[in-house]
Amino acid sequence: MYESFYELKATPFSRSIPTDYLYMTPEHTEILNRLNYVAQRQLFAVVTGDCGTGKTTILRKFSNDLDKNKYKFLYISDSKLTPRNFYRILLEQMGFQAKYNRGDAKRQLHAEIEIMKAVHGIQPVCVCDECHLLSREMLEEIRFLLNMKLDSVSPMGLILTGQTELWQKLQLQAYAAIRQRIDIQSVINHYDRAQTGAYIRHQMKYAGCNSEIFSDAAIDVIHQYSAGTARVIDKVCTSLLLYGSQTKKRIIDDHAVKLVLECEFS
Repeated sequence: MYESFYELKATPFSRSIPTDYLYMTPEHTEILNRLNYVAQRQLFAVVTGDCGTGKTTILRKFSNDLDKNKYKFLYISDSKLTPRNFYRILLEQMGFQAKYNRGDAKRQLHAEIEIMKAVHGIQPVCVCDECHLLSREMLEEIRFLLNMKLDSVSPMGLILTGQTELWQKLQLQAYAAIRQRIDIQSVINHYDRAQTGAYIRHQMKYAGCNSEIFSDAAIDVIHQYSAGTARVIDKVCTSLLLYGSQTKKRIIDDHAVKLVLECEFS
């Protein structure tokens, strides 16, 4: 709808933007480099960030950029995950039917990983998402999974991601054992004002817009309302583009932002 009014070739502020065109801050690039290091060295990492700050976006780029001839990307996102289902999902994604017993499935997973590495030269990388919702039993099972060959070799690169509560949970004494196993820990922060402006301009440029649609004052208000949260910025800017196309506004100023926020987001 608004794409034709602003003469856009694609839809900005969309989750379907190809990974090659994603907005990446220096912080995002650093986290991505760390994840690649985790894959190469088969390490254990934890990535946390508030809701909507871009964890899934970074994971999507990480997955797409991995060399498929060297790595097998495994992904789990299940708030009710149990140890047995954990092994079942991993084995199914690797192309195997898991044995029913939890212990047997765990041994089966270790054996198939060994074959994958030794015969095919492929290293598995597992991302377990939404881990702030996992039970203590499941987090402990993940620690046990890392014990292979008398604790000298990790069977896979393992990345736990979740909201800020995950790291807060891991600070508790009850999780000291798993916390001590973490090799790399990263936090995804909110955008600052400059990054918010750069993000909005990047999204519009991706869509084919070469002019400034959002005024600096408008971006000030958007940043203040969103607190630099990418997901909120996307929602607000999409509503603003709809409003702008309906009212024939070529430039979206701070007055338009305040009006839309009051009418649609209050």
